[in-house]
Amino acid sequence: MNAKRRMAVSVGALVAPVLALGVQAGIASAHGWVTAPTSRQAQCAAGVVDCGQIKYEPQSVEGPKGLKSCSGGNAAFAELDDDSKGWQVTPVGKTYTFTWHHTARHATDNWQYFIGDQKIAEFAGNHAQPPADVSQEVDFGSFTGRQKVLAVWNVADTANAFYACVDVNIGSTGENGGGDGGNPGGGDGGDPGDCTVPLWSTEAVYTGGDTVSHDGHTWRAKWWVKGDKPGTTGEWGVWEDLGVCAA
Repeated sequence: MNAKRRMAVSVGALVAPVLALGVQAGIASAHGWVTAPTSRQAQCAAGVVDCGQIKYEPQSVEGPKGLKSCSGGNAAFAELDDDSKGWQVTPVGKTYTFTWHHTARHATDNWQYFIGDQKIAEFAGNHAQPPADVSQEVDFGSFTGRQKVLAVWNVADTANAFYACVDVNIGSTGENGGGDGGNPGGGDGGDPGDCTVPLWSTEAVYTGGDTVSHDGHTWRAKWWVKGDKPGTTGEWGVWEDLGVCAA
């Protein structure tokens, strides 16, 4: 083999793995999950329900578009499909604001919501890169009682989507907004005008929708958090300031 051919083979051997990594990165570069109401993978991450690998990567429930699967068809996350696992149920009214937290913000086709085979809501992404947190008000229509909502984030430039299932009890409350997701450290979504919700605790685990009081204000968690003090994370941080409250 002459010198030029040996050099070409060597360069090809070096470039091939880089190209392969580039293809894989294109497939898995987007990540996200529903933080409010508290999705099944969010409950796993918070330790509310005993789970396997998914508790370490709630953002990674990725699979081909068009599935009706809480696990996105991923065998490693199959427990998300188990309706008997004891998932905590969020009480909701006729509508509720769902929040997606995107850890890798990928150009988006749309977000869709299903109960069974029926699509109940769709929000366009316009092939744009979304912010880290996106909130969408979902109307449950004529559905009542306990239901499993499948939320789907369809990214724009791959064949994949991200999946999250949320267990709700429709009609059990007339309020729209964050509940406590059954978290003993969380609040009850009370009136921000008075400090009726529990005091924030540095040791408690909070998930999306939980409310606490701290320094004369009521705060709502946007996603899973532990140890971050309300008022210190900034406008785009985990805590949303709901306003002044009085004890």
